[in-house]
Amino acid sequence: MLQTSQTAQPVVNRLVVIGLGLIGSSLALAARNAGLATQVVGISRRSSTLDLALEMGVIDRPEQSLAAIAPELGAGDLVVIGVPTLTVPAMLKECSELLSDQVTITDVASVKGSVMAAAEEIYGRLPPQLVPGHPIAGSEKSGVTAAKADLFKDHRVILTPHADSGESHVQLVEKLWQSVGAVVSCMDIREHDEVLAATSHLPHFLAYSLVDTLASMRDNREIFRYAAGGFRDFTRIAASDPIMWRDIALANRQAILSVLDQIMDNFSEMRSAIDTGDETYLMDVFTRARDARNHFGNSIDPKALQQTMSDKIINYKVTPGGVAQGDIRVPGDKSMSHRSIMLGSIAEGMTEVTGFLEGEDSLATLQAFRDMGVVIEGPDQGRVVIHGVGLHGLKAPTKPLYLGNSGTSMRLLSGLLAGQSFDVELTGDQSLTGRPMARVADPLAEMGAVIETAPGGRPPMRIKGGNKLNAINYVLPMASAQVKSCVLLAGLYAQGETSTIEPAPTRDHSERMLRGFGYSVFSDGSKASLSGGGSLTATRIDVPADISSAAFFMVAAAITPGSDITLRHVGVNPTRIGVINILRQMGTSIELSNEKEVGGEPVADIRIRYAELNGIVIPEDQVPLAIDEFPVLFVAAACAKGETVLTGAEELRVKESDRIQSMADGLVTLGIDAQSTADGIRIQGGQLGSGTVHSHDDHRIAMAFAIAGLRSAGEIEIIECNNIATSFPGFVDLATAIGLTISVETQES
Repeated sequence: MLQTSQTAQPVVNRLVVIGLGLIGSSLALAARNAGLATQVVGISRRSSTLDLALEMGVIDRPEQSLAAIAPELGAGDLVVIGVPTLTVPAMLKECSELLSDQVTITDVASVKGSVMAAAEEIYGRLPPQLVPGHPIAGSEKSGVTAAKADLFKDHRVILTPHADSGESHVQLVEKLWQSVGAVVSCMDIREHDEVLAATSHLPHFLAYSLVDTLASMRDNREIFRYAAGGFRDFTRIAASDPIMWRDIALANRQAILSVLDQIMDNFSEMRSAIDTGDETYLMDVFTRARDARNHFGNSIDPKALQQTMSDKIINYKVTPGGVAQGDIRVPGDKSMSHRSIMLGSIAEGMTEVTGFLEGEDSLATLQAFRDMGVVIEGPDQGRVVIHGVGLHGLKAPTKPLYLGNSGTSMRLLSGLLAGQSFDVELTGDQSLTGRPMARVADPLAEMGAVIETAPGGRPPMRIKGGNKLNAINYVLPMASAQVKSCVLLAGLYAQGETSTIEPAPTRDHSERMLRGFGYSVFSDGSKASLSGGGSLTATRIDVPADISSAAFFMVAAAITPGSDITLRHVGVNPTRIGVINILRQMGTSIELSNEKEVGGEPVADIRIRYAELNGIVIPEDQVPLAIDEFPVLFVAAACAKGETVLTGAEELRVKESDRIQSMADGLVTLGIDAQSTADGIRIQGGQLGSGTVHSHDDHRIAMAFAIAGLRSAGEIEIIECNNIATSFPGFVDLATAIGLTISVETQES
């Protein structure tokens, strides 16, 4: 018999598991081993199963019916229904007749819609005590003998609580699953069934069908004898419990049929392509599928959809001191990476991009165009090949375009998509859905686009297709390269000449790159204009290193005595060099060398060495040229002698966070006199101390405070650094290479 290890405090009183299959018995074993329940009760109609479960140490007490223990159950007790999907309604009926409303009930069925429908019919309403659940874990083996105490460790469990689910019941179920090592998340019931139909149910049915087909063929022994690893891996799941999968097929039939119909249509097209020798179709499908799979593989945890970064909070701890020396190249420019995908996709021919930033934001843009039918190879070590479809070749996506945390993607795409023939919805993560989009929706509406947003002009954005766009002369109310680019991209599809006039210079990557693709764009001071109806020709783009990423290392050298850092092949577009101008004004030694132009963009090597910094009044004409670099410039100001004053930067309050307030709060925590104003900040230089600061889920805030550790008197802990991957993958490695000491820690969210 297995020995029990009491390593945790009980989280439930009695745990009653109805059905001792793989999932039920594994949960019972995990809870019993860890001491998560005062008593683990197993219910099965088969006495032999109960005997085995007792002998193996899976349960404390065997019962053959719920009725035998129901009178003993009350608040704090949890009943888990672990029977086949089509049998769940019968068990819910027993629960309704036998259990008090204080007992928490959950299930482990792979289909949730049928469970909820049965519960509503049986109870007359959805009972507050019911918290439906589904562990995404399993094995082709079944039964109590397959029980594994670590089956759920680092695997996802999806809960689908309804509007009336009691909070205490939800918390109890969630705590139990977390205590056995699972990663718990919640999902809408309908969404759950649709997602699982595509990602779990259909693959099983395909595996069953393939094995059944091959097994019925002549010489099937030879077929299976010479089957390669790929065949074995894919068809392993065909050894799963037939009863369970029969029930799932019937319980989730609508969602399964929907995705199965799409697969069958695709199979029919593929068969036709093979039959007719259509090389182009086959290459497109295979390339698109390969790279989409690689994209999803890179953007989720390697444990096959079991856990995402959002389930854990990543914190940094920075030890004070460091030398700030090195010769490095930071990742490619994010702004140009976005635009290379967008313009390459609507160009004629094949565009090759090198230096592409493989961060989450630019990958979101890449995936959006794949979802609209563009074949994109890579990225592979910064190289991307885009098979352009022309200005009118994009296809309607089958689902909303998910853009993660990328405001640039959403604002620029809204302009490009306003002129398409199809409807499209743009959405993103929680942070992005709080960002203002009226600033692009309003000028697009002036051009004739039909766009719906959530209240307050926030995402999601729904863009109606098939509308004729008219050119406008748009005067921007505030300096914004994203708004300017949005209007110009919409102008590609408008009749006549579209122009923008901005109150102050902003980055001009869109204008430069459009010219690189052979499209005429005229610039005259603050005005940029183009005429619709042209075409883009594929080209080669070499994306330089991102000056926004380089800025962290510029400031690292600027604040650290004895420093000497060289940054290679950095983009020094005149609309982006505010950080260089401001640091020079404060006294930093900055030298540019190897200056040249690559694909219409100026680049240079930048050498930065320490010199004593002085506080300054930052010229307002430099604000739009350094808008993304201010968080780390505030760190430089904190290390300078005297006061630094910033005005005219209200745009900073509507970035990924309110960057003015977020930085002011963090600097005050570290002992610096920092006073935020409506459009800026006043920082009195001093000695950075130690403490815990919050990034507010903003990557630039997190990286700025990491750099502050070079001059702090004690350790700085930075909370919520997850989103650094959106703009600067590899930041910690490069920061360590130039002399910082950063430890990365994770905690449950």
